[in-house]
Amino acid sequence: MSSPADFSVEEEGGRSLLRFTGSLTLARLGDLSERLDAIGEERPVVDLGGVERMDTIGAWLIHRLARDRDAEVRGASEEQANLLQQVSRSDKPVKVRPDRTPPLYRVLGQVGESTLVAFRTLIGLIGFFGAVVIASWSVIRHPRRFRLNAVATQFEVVGVNALGIIGLMSFLVGIVIAQQGAVQLRQFGAEVFTINLIGRMSVKELGLLMTAIMVAGRSGSAFAAQIGSMKLAEEVDAMRTIGVSPMEALVLPRVLATVLLMPLLAFYSAIVSIIGGGLFSWLALDIPMVTFVQRIREVVPMTDLWSTLIKAPVFGLIVAMAGCFQGMQVEGNAEEVGLRTTAAVVQGIFLVIVLDAFFAVFFTEIGWI
Repeated sequence: MSSPADFSVEEEGGRSLLRFTGSLTLARLGDLSERLDAIGEERPVVDLGGVERMDTIGAWLIHRLARDRDAEVRGASEEQANLLQQVSRSDKPVKVRPDRTPPLYRVLGQVGESTLVAFRTLIGLIGFFGAVVIASWSVIRHPRRFRLNAVATQFEVVGVNALGIIGLMSFLVGIVIAQQGAVQLRQFGAEVFTINLIGRMSVKELGLLMTAIMVAGRSGSAFAAQIGSMKLAEEVDAMRTIGVSPMEALVLPRVLATVLLMPLLAFYSAIVSIIGGGLFSWLALDIPMVTFVQRIREVVPMTDLWSTLIKAPVFGLIVAMAGCFQGMQVEGNAEEVGLRTTAAVVQGIFLVIVLDAFFAVFFTEIGWI
């Protein structure tokens, strides 16, 4: 059993020599600290040659002597010297609150950090798209690995269950377009052109855009939450362990269902929006439904419908990929699921609007206006 910590005081060259013996550990220190404080000698010499053991508490006592009284430490073994060095390196003042950063530097730092996160996310999405392509090619080469039941389930989740909310939203948007358009056109005596506004806006832009936003908020968030929860429960790792590809089993059915159903949902949204606008025109503007339908057929070109059907699968791919990608990034705790779900919705909507702007410029250049 180790002996208690102790020291003796001797004179050496006009300076006090403190010879420590025993174990400088928490359990064996006793009243050593109080006895050291009672000496009050400046610039003593500390000899650790007789110390059997030392822990961080004992090293702190020796370090305090060296720091406060400018003591000279000698006789320490290699392990003791290393411990004293670590304690000395950790002896730093603790800040109760961080230093005040100028507002300009803080804003610039946040902008820079957000920019780096955006670039990392973009690179991650591109890599994730490559993984989706590889998984799709693997399923094409081995058709038996195609999960038809999973795709059919996602058809119901993404499409069938969304018909009610998308229809209600589109119907109300059509009424709003008709009402606001009629108010402005009434000033010029051109209320009949409200039909043009309803038809072109519903078929070319708002029908698809509102549908994509609704799918991003509804299905994209669900994808992120579902896959994120599976990551936390280590179900994704378990799938890899038994030889099942998470990309083929989890991601591909969701992406495929969203890509295939987005054109149908966009067309459904445009039709319901036109019905809402037509009902308002009939009740508020006294435009007969027959006239409304005939005018819609005249003013809405087929290029508007084709542009919607071309953009819809791309928007569906972006929304599904954003949701699945963020779900795959979940790590650590349940709070991460909420953060990644929010990020999936924001990224999906943002990318949809950006791509819609690119498509608008492209279709204008080729004459689809």
